[in-house]
Amino acid sequence: METKIDKPVFTGTDTYVLDPELAKIVNASIALEMPLLLKGEPGTGKTLLAYAIAEDLGMPLVVLNVKSSMKAVDALYQYDTLTRLNDSRFGDSKRDVSNIEDYIKMGKIGQAFTSDRRTVLLIDEIDKADSDFQDDLLDVLDQMSFDIIEIDKTIKARHRPIIIITSNSKKDLSDPFLGRCIFHHIAFPDPDMMRKIVNAHFPDIGEDIAGACIKAFYALRDIKGVEKKPATRELINWIRILLMDPDFDPEHLMKGDIPYLGVLFKKSNDYRLAQKYVSQA
Repeated sequence: METKIDKPVFTGTDTYVLDPELAKIVNASIALEMPLLLKGEPGTGKTLLAYAIAEDLGMPLVVLNVKSSMKAVDALYQYDTLTRLNDSRFGDSKRDVSNIEDYIKMGKIGQAFTSDRRTVLLIDEIDKADSDFQDDLLDVLDQMSFDIIEIDKTIKARHRPIIIITSNSKKDLSDPFLGRCIFHHIAFPDPDMMRKIVNAHFPDIGEDIAGACIKAFYALRDIKGVEKKPATRELINWIRILLMDPDFDPEHLMKGDIPYLGVLFKKSNDYRLAQKYVSQA
C-alpha cells in the first residue's frame, strides 16, 4: 500500500541549485505521476537532476543509459538463452533448466518496477535510440506494466517510479511520446545562477576568485567556432584544479592568462581555438 511519501516535494540539494520554475515542474510531474522530459545542451544538469531528486527524497536511483542499438525489451528484461543452453548441455548448473524464469533477468525498467521501494528512474539520452524504442515504451510507462512473453507473465510496478527522461535533441521525439510527458527545457545558467552553483560547490571560495573564474569561463564559451562549449561540470573541475594550484592568482585570469585549458575544452580544434584566444588576449 502506497504511503504519503509517494507524492513528496523536491526542494533541491546542497550542490544542486534549483531555480523556482524547475522546482515547480519537477513537483508537478511527481504529483501528476507523469514522466518529466528534460532537454537542453549538455552540461545543463539534466542528468544530475535525477541524482539530486533521489538524494533529496531518499529514494534508490535506477539509471537506464540508452544506446543507439537498444531495443525497448532490453530495458525491460533479458532472457539468457545462451546460459540456459549451456546448462542443459553440460548439466553442471544448480538451476532447473526446465524453469525458464530462472534465466530471466530484469533490465533497468524491470528493476524499477520490481523494487520493494519507490525509485527514481532515469532514462538518459533517449534521443540516441530510434523511434521504435520510444513508441514501445509508451504503453509500458503509461500502464506501469509489461509482459514477459517467454513465461507468459505480466510484471506490474509495485510502486510507480518518479521518471526523469533526458534528451540532447539529437533526434526528434515522436508526438505520442511527447504527449505522455511533462516537458521542460533547461537553459544554460546565466552568470548570476552560475555564481550560486559555484558557491554551492565551493562555499568558502573568495569573491575575487569566483568572479574572475566565472568571467573567464563565459569569455571562453563565447569563442567563435568552438564546437563543444565548456559546461558547468568543466567549470567546477577547472575551479577545483585552480584552487589546488599554489601559484594560482585570480589577477592572472583578469589579465587573460588562463591555465589548464584542457580541463575546459575536450576537442582538439576547440583547444587550439582557446589557446589562440588566450595568446591574443
